[in-house]
Amino acid sequence: MTDYRKLFDLSGKTAVVLGAASGIGKSSAEALASLGASVLCADREAAGAEATAAGIGERGGSAFAAACDAASRSDVAELAKVARGQFPRIDIAVTTPGLNIRKTILDYTEEDLDRVVNLNVKGTVWFFQAFGGIMVEQRGGSLIACSSVRAVTIEPGLAVYGSTKAAIGLLVKGFASEVGRAGVRVNAIAPSIAETALTGPFKRRPDIYNLYAGHTVFNRWSSADEVATAVAYLASDAASYVSGSTLFVDGGWTAVDGPPTGLTQLHKS
Repeated sequence: MTDYRKLFDLSGKTAVVLGAASGIGKSSAEALASLGASVLCADREAAGAEATAAGIGERGGSAFAAACDAASRSDVAELAKVARGQFPRIDIAVTTPGLNIRKTILDYTEEDLDRVVNLNVKGTVWFFQAFGGIMVEQRGGSLIACSSVRAVTIEPGLAVYGSTKAAIGLLVKGFASEVGRAGVRVNAIAPSIAETALTGPFKRRPDIYNLYAGHTVFNRWSSADEVATAVAYLASDAASYVSGSTLFVDGGWTAVDGPPTGLTQLHKS
């Protein structure tokens, strides 16, 4: 009989998490470490990455930190070199950074477009190249990128951001088809609205908090930890036959057409 608990155990595994200074990246690093993985915590904010690694260490985990700008091809390549120097192999590589400049298409400047595309799309490609190449050589590994519900559902001012998140889903499918024969899995998570430091200003406005909460079937935002559990699943052997997929962790946001109102009355009738 299969030991299903063992499938989720990451003891002896190694992981790189880019975006580990805060939010979903930080929670992902913590989740992987808590399941037994040794984690390289990387972020453009080096102090934040170091704080995440230190926190993991204080809880008995194994982690260290490095600085890396996810939009820089040379930085990501250097991060891969650091990881190879630290680990005998790289089992898991996760990238979470993303940028949204909320403007209508008519208002977008070339600089705006370059910033969003360089991080969200090019940054994902650079990450796949750097760590996917290593995983192909070692004949195995799990790559995880970060898409969004905005890949499939949109509102004014998010068209450019949403298009880059949709692109990530197709990059995942395409790269999965290219490296699957080498035993490498490629997937993405797609959160909706999570409580993080970046969304803190919105949470403090009840009108905005309630508006976005109302798009979910639970009528609440997620925690970063709830999204990180999906990362941990995709990283683990429990997802050994999952590749080319985007796992939506959206509280039912994409399952319903607007706020799920009237359910109580319907149930009672």
